[in-house]
Amino acid sequence: MAKRARRSVKTKKQAGKSHPLRLPVEDLRWRWTNKDIPINSTDDAKSSIDIIGQERALKSIRIGLEMKHAGYNIFVTGIAGTGRTTTIKRMLGDFEQDHQKLEDLCYVNNFHDNDRPLMIRLPAGKGREFERDMNSLVEDLKKSIPTILEGKRFQEKRKETIEHFQNRQRTVLRDFEKKVREHGFEMIQVQVGSMVRPEIAPVIEGKPVALDQLEAQAKEGKIGKEEIKKYHEQYANLTAHMETVFREMKNIERRAREALEKLDEQMILPVVKDIISDIASKYDHEKVSRYLDDVCRSVMDNLDRFRRDEQQPQQLQLPMVQQTQDPYNEYKVNVIVDNSEQDSIPVIIETNPKYRNLFGTIERTMDARGVWKTDYSQIKAGSFLKANGGYLVLNALDTLIEPGVWPDLKRTMRTGLVDIQSYEAWFFSPSGLKPEPIDIDVKVIMIGDAFLYRLLYDRDEDFKKIFKVRADFDVEMERSEEHIANYSAFIKMICDEEHLMRFERDAVGEVVEFGVRLAGRKNKLSTRFYAIADIVREANYWAKKDNATSVTGKHVERAIYERVDRVRLVESKIQELIEEGTLMIETQGEEIGQVNGLAVYDLGEHAFGKPTRITAKTSIGKGNILNIEREADMSGRVHRKGVAILTGYIHWMFSQDKPLAFNASICFEQSYSGVDGDSASSTEIYAILSSLSGLPIKQGIAVTGSVNQKGEIQPIGGVNEKIEGFFDVCKARGLTGDQGVIIPHQNVKELMLRKDVLEAVEKNTFHIYAIKAVEEGIELLTGVKAGKHLKTGKYEADSVFGRVDAKLVEYSKRVKGAMRKGTTGNESKS
Repeated sequence: MAKRARRSVKTKKQAGKSHPLRLPVEDLRWRWTNKDIPINSTDDAKSSIDIIGQERALKSIRIGLEMKHAGYNIFVTGIAGTGRTTTIKRMLGDFEQDHQKLEDLCYVNNFHDNDRPLMIRLPAGKGREFERDMNSLVEDLKKSIPTILEGKRFQEKRKETIEHFQNRQRTVLRDFEKKVREHGFEMIQVQVGSMVRPEIAPVIEGKPVALDQLEAQAKEGKIGKEEIKKYHEQYANLTAHMETVFREMKNIERRAREALEKLDEQMILPVVKDIISDIASKYDHEKVSRYLDDVCRSVMDNLDRFRRDEQQPQQLQLPMVQQTQDPYNEYKVNVIVDNSEQDSIPVIIETNPKYRNLFGTIERTMDARGVWKTDYSQIKAGSFLKANGGYLVLNALDTLIEPGVWPDLKRTMRTGLVDIQSYEAWFFSPSGLKPEPIDIDVKVIMIGDAFLYRLLYDRDEDFKKIFKVRADFDVEMERSEEHIANYSAFIKMICDEEHLMRFERDAVGEVVEFGVRLAGRKNKLSTRFYAIADIVREANYWAKKDNATSVTGKHVERAIYERVDRVRLVESKIQELIEEGTLMIETQGEEIGQVNGLAVYDLGEHAFGKPTRITAKTSIGKGNILNIEREADMSGRVHRKGVAILTGYIHWMFSQDKPLAFNASICFEQSYSGVDGDSASSTEIYAILSSLSGLPIKQGIAVTGSVNQKGEIQPIGGVNEKIEGFFDVCKARGLTGDQGVIIPHQNVKELMLRKDVLEAVEKNTFHIYAIKAVEEGIELLTGVKAGKHLKTGKYEADSVFGRVDAKLVEYSKRVKGAMRKGTTGNESKS
C-alpha cells in the first residue's frame, strides 16, 4: 500500500484581508439602519391586521370568491405558518355580504311516505318561527278538539245520530225476530269457544231445541220426520235471511260511522282549518301550503289522539330507553339549519371533517323493546348545510384521511346536492330513511400544501373541475421599506393583542434581521409570521427575566439563541465527536487529495452544517472515477449526477490530445448514513486535482459549491449553516487567521451570518471567499496558480493543471509501454 503523501513545508501565507476573492464584512450580513426602522419603539407604530406579502395569493382568493360559476372553489397552498388560515378568515369576514339570501332548512314528515321526509326552505329566521307555529298548532288542537268533542251541542248531535242508527238496527232486528217466531223458531246465543254467536233454533213444546237434536225428538215421538224436513228447510231460509239482516246491520253501522265522521267534519274541520289557515297565511310558500293540507287531513283522520280520556298503556321502565313515542311527533318541524341569529354570510371552518360533521347524519333512538328506530326528527345537519349561502373552509389532509369523506365531497361539489345519510358503523344495518336531497350554494376553500395539490391534480380527474382556483402562499417577500414597516406593524399588533412590552427600535431591527435570515436571501423577508410571532413572544419573556421595562435588541438575540439552543442536541453531539477526534476533521496543515467539504443536517425543526472529510485517490487506469458512496448504495441520485458531471469536466480539460489513463476513487470519509446533493462536486474535483498534481490542499479552508461540465461554480443551499458549522469547529480548536470557507459567488446574496462569525472576519481570523470557477478555488486551496491553456495544447508547466496534465501523460506512456511489452511477449510465445 502506498504511503499517504504529506507535505510539511510551509507555503506562502495568503494575505487574507487583501485577497480579491475575500468578502468584506459588509457582504456577510444585512444590517438594519435607522432609515430602515424610523420609529423609536413600537409605541410609535400603528397596529395592523393587514395580510402582508401575499399579493398574488390575495388576488387569486379574491377571484375565487367573486366568481359565481360552478367549480370556482379555492385550493390554498403554502407551508404552514405563512398565514393561510388567518388570511382566509379575514378575507371572508371583509368580503361583501348579502344576508337576505340566507335560508333556514327544515325537514317535515311526509304523510304519504314516512321514509322520505320533505325539505322546506324558508327565509332566515322563519324556520324557528314555523317550528313554533306548528308546536302551537298541536297545543291549540289538543285544547280545541276535546272542547268541541265534549261540548253539549256536539254530544247531543252525536247522541242523536247514534240513537237514530241504533233504532234502525233494533227495527231490523225486531222484524227479523218476529219473522223467526212466526215460523216456529227462536233466536238463541250459542257459545263457540270464547265467542258467542247468534243462532236460530226450532221451538218444540215451548222450548228451543238445537237442530242436531231433532232426530232424538223424533225417536221420542214428539215430532215426525216430515216435520224434521220442514224444520230443516225453514232453518235454511231463515239462516240466509239472518245473513242478510246482519249485512244490513253492518251497513247501518258503517253509515253510522260515516255520519259520525261527517259530524266530526262539520263540527271540528272548520276549527282545524281556521287554526291551520292562520299559519298558512304567514308563509307564502307552495310547499308549506301542501304540507299544511296534509296536516289537516292527518288530524281529521286521527282525532282519537286528541281526546283527553285517551290513556296510553303503561310500559316497563327501562333505563336509557325511550319509553313511548310522542303521538304528535309527526306534526313537528325539524329545523336542521337555523340562520335566525346569523348577521353575516356563514363562514364555517371545519376543524374535524368527519363524515357526520361534514354531511350530517340520521341519528337513532332505542325503544322499550331495545329496537333502534329513527325518523325525520333525528336528521342532523353537517357543516356543508350550515355553510349554505356562504363558505366552508377545510384542511386538505384532514379531509382526505377521513373514511368516505373525499368521494362524497366531490359528488356534493359536482352536483350541488347534499344527500344526508348516516355513515353506518359495521353493527348497524343501513337506515331506510331517505330524506329529500338539498340544493346548496357553498364556496369550498381547502387549505393544503403543494404536494397534496399536485397529487390530486395529477391523479384525480374530478379535482381540477371542482377546484379551479389555486392560491399559492409565498414564504418570502421583497425587503422593501413598506414591508419592513409592515413588520413593525405586525410586532405592534402582537404586543397589543397579547399585552407584551413595547419593542425598542433595535429590537424591531433584530426581528427584521431574523426575518431576512429566515427568508434565506438578503433582499427578502420571510412571510412565516408564526415564527416571527414566536420570536416576539420569547423576546418579551427574556426581557421580563431581565426585569426590563421594554424589549431591546439583546433580548431578541437571546430569544433567537435560546430557540436554536434547545433543539441543537444532535449538533452539539457531532461537535463533540469532532473536537474529540472521533470524527476526523483537520483544520490546520496541508494534505494531498483531501478536502474539507460541508454538509447540512436538516432535522426539520433545526438545520445545521458540519464539515466532512472528502478524499480522492488516483492511479493508472482507464479513465474511470469510482464513487465509493454509490458502490455502497449510499449515494443519492443528485450526488451520482454530480460525480458524472465532474467526470465530464475532467475529460474535457485533460483528454483532448490523449486518452485518460487513470482511475480515481472518491469517498466521504466516516459517512455511514448516505449522501445526496451536488454541493460537494467542486470539492471532489479539488481532491482529484490535488491527488494527480501532488499539490497539498490547505485543511483550514472548507469548500462548498456545485460545478458544471465547464468548470463554472454553481450555487448551493444552506450556505449560512455550512459556514457557521465549519467556523464552530475552527473556533473550538483555535482560529489561526488562515481558516475560512469557499462558497459560490451566487450565494453571497444569501449570507446572513451570525455576529460571532462577522467579528472573526472583521478581525481577519476567519475568511469567506466567493469564487466563480474551479480555477479560483484550486488556487486558493493550494497557493499555486491553476494554469492557462497554451497554444501548444499544454498547460503552464508549474501550474496545477500543468502538473495534472504531466501526470496523465506519464500514466498514458506507462500504459502504452505495458501494452507493447505484453504484445512482444505474446509474439515470442507464438
